[in-house]
Amino acid sequence: MFKTLRNAWQIPELRKKLLFTLLILLLYRIGNVIPVPYIDVQTLSNYFESTLSNTILGLYNAMSGSAFSRATAFALGIQPYINASIIIQLLTIAIPALERLAKDGGEEGKKKIERITRYTTVGLGLLMGWAYYMMLRNYSSSSFSIITKDGFLPAVTIILAFTAGSAIVMWLGEQITEFGIGNGISMILFANIISGIPAMVGTMVSMTWWVSLIVVVAMVALVLFIVFINDAERRIPIQYAKRVVGRKVYGGQNTNLPIKVSMSGVMPIIFASSICSLPATICAFMGVSQGNWWYDHVWSSTSWTYAVVYFLMIFFFSWFYSTIQYDPVEISNNLKKNGGFIPGFRPGKPTADFIKKVINKIVVFGAVYLAIVALLPIVAGNLVDGIRNLSIGGTSVIIVVGVALETVKALEAQMLMRHYKGFLD
Repeated sequence: MFKTLRNAWQIPELRKKLLFTLLILLLYRIGNVIPVPYIDVQTLSNYFESTLSNTILGLYNAMSGSAFSRATAFALGIQPYINASIIIQLLTIAIPALERLAKDGGEEGKKKIERITRYTTVGLGLLMGWAYYMMLRNYSSSSFSIITKDGFLPAVTIILAFTAGSAIVMWLGEQITEFGIGNGISMILFANIISGIPAMVGTMVSMTWWVSLIVVVAMVALVLFIVFINDAERRIPIQYAKRVVGRKVYGGQNTNLPIKVSMSGVMPIIFASSICSLPATICAFMGVSQGNWWYDHVWSSTSWTYAVVYFLMIFFFSWFYSTIQYDPVEISNNLKKNGGFIPGFRPGKPTADFIKKVINKIVVFGAVYLAIVALLPIVAGNLVDGIRNLSIGGTSVIIVVGVALETVKALEAQMLMRHYKGFLD
């Protein structure tokens, strides 16, 4: 990876893209520390740490680089954009007009889908900004007050600041995608997560040496495991029949249909975390926190009950997401139209049934992989004292490793295009 970065730095055009990406990330990190007016940041941080860290808001805080717990301009981060993208993707499958626009609209249809996603992002940002303001106002009491000034103007200022911040983050991500290296939203997520590494290192220093050694060894092994699974794929052999068109013979080649083991990526973990954290979030909204039996032993993110429900939710969303991504009937029809077939299976329904069977097996293996990565920090935190204070989850590790691998692949692809010699050389 470091060799790829060094080689890319030596190419002027790629160096400009890398510098542009770093500049956008720097601007994003600056916006992450600009506080929104009329909010007591210190009081909010203390309250968040004591009450809300085990709720769904803890996941938002990790994805925003701790900006959510400090009520900064970019507190909502990229969550509105991610949620809008997921909603539009699901509606594309449910609504025929959007499905035709995505499949048959070409470049213009793609731009319209992107425009709809942007408008949805702004709408969700406005809704989440209002919900965040209501949460801050409800948490204020006689003993402490998070909002320093009540009234219509402070409320509008806070809500619009959060909404504008989410729109700016979306724009920054699009700039990285267009003029920088890699996917902009993934790069922003990557920057948010690695920003917590110094705090994690400081926590590890305060622990005993053997616990720190266990954490380092486990992290290295986990990263190697994620890299191995990320590159693993099941290749279904495909053979194309020969066709004679005039005096030319087409087809007759052997290839394969690759299906990645981690076909769903990190999305099942994000969905499962959101669903499993809802009860704890509702308890926090109702004023029920530490000391309550349901909160401490059932819905807390460190309880065994939470781990079991989390495991089942990961399996469900892995299956759900695979059904959205892969349609065995459509794959079978495309193979049949292009004169391709799987050796040993007739075109049509037998091919579709075989592809469906293979996908179901891969979904099970991929779900087990995601469950292991997601539950390992919870199990380790319950078994070894001190690990729970690291505030690191399997979701964060998968995102960091996945973004790093995708960025390196993007750099290698661009370097290959610039060093490729054609047949005239």
